[in-house]
Amino acid sequence: MSFTSIPILDFSQANDPATKPQFLAELRHALMEVGFLYLKNVGISNEDFQRVIDEGKAFFDIPEEEKLKIEMKNAPSFLGYSRLSAEVTAGAVDHREQIDLSTEHPLPPPGSPLHHNLVAPNQWPSPSILPNFRDVFTSYMKRMGAISLQFTSLIAEAIELPADAFDKYFDEDQQHKLKIVKYPDVSELGAGGKDGNQGVGPHKDSMLTSYLLQASHHRGLQVQNIHGTWVDCPPIEGTLVVAIGQALEALTQGVCASTTHRVLSPEAGQGARFSIPFFQGVKRDTEFEELERVGVGRVPEHVRQQRREIFERYGHRMDECEFTFRQGGASKTLGEATFRNRVKSHPDVGERWYPEVLASVREEQARALERKNGGGGAGITVASIPAAQTVEAH
Repeated sequence: MSFTSIPILDFSQANDPATKPQFLAELRHALMEVGFLYLKNVGISNEDFQRVIDEGKAFFDIPEEEKLKIEMKNAPSFLGYSRLSAEVTAGAVDHREQIDLSTEHPLPPPGSPLHHNLVAPNQWPSPSILPNFRDVFTSYMKRMGAISLQFTSLIAEAIELPADAFDKYFDEDQQHKLKIVKYPDVSELGAGGKDGNQGVGPHKDSMLTSYLLQASHHRGLQVQNIHGTWVDCPPIEGTLVVAIGQALEALTQGVCASTTHRVLSPEAGQGARFSIPFFQGVKRDTEFEELERVGVGRVPEHVRQQRREIFERYGHRMDECEFTFRQGGASKTLGEATFRNRVKSHPDVGERWYPEVLASVREEQARALERKNGGGGAGITVASIPAAQTVEAH
């Protein structure tokens, strides 16, 4: 937790009985001490990665009118294109342009809960403009879905749970998500980036695991250790950067660390940074009460003790896990919390499709700000250093 660099793990070692124990030991260290890791040799060739990168970058070169045909606010699913600086994290504007995609699903039936609207068909760019885009990203999401499920089973084994310990939290046809993101350098943001260099503000990922393909040479992704120091996570060719989400932290009673991270915009003259994060989905109707209850007694006591000793080494106490995206208690399920967070992050979509929910979210934010300004409060925990919104971004 006082890490100064991000560990690199070789995924191929997990497939060899001779090297798997060493892989699991390294994974356990990364889960407990960092909450972030590089993963190499995942079974996708550099040529296939490059194809994904090339198609992703090409999206931002198509005419503006073509992007706006698939703008996110055109649909209630929060899938589609977002203009530059249209998203908010930790109360500040994120300076990025992006498109959100997911594994393909039909529209929910009439009368479904509002959060089921997140599971829907994609808004794809026209094949007349980008003829290979849909096939490339459909294939990539399918492959990444399989990798994420295998890796989650390895996480279970690394902390001495059965390999299928987390299977109950996945739908048979699980929705996974992906973003293609462009971070302009600060010279493109107006007046030399007068609004700051926040590509994405400090946050933790919400679900189980996410997998970032860094699609350009730029630095910018940073991870915060227990001392509050920001540690660079630079691009390494042929790797994915894996982040542990807060749902996994809760399911494992805090044994797996979910770590605050951010993205800084490239400096003037460096050109745009590109990234393609993939977010493993979770069964949307999973209840928080179940997440908070089910871990008790499941992770072996000696494993939990190892994690407690890590906290104590740095003068902290291992408290009950905190879901920052559950603040206010308005959500009972992961799907509801994710939905409200999407409304918070994309108020333009909220205004068009969910004005009552947006009003409720803003009231919740106002109350939280009032409590913050009033002072007092409980002692500081690792889960709340710093106060961070939970979003899907890298």
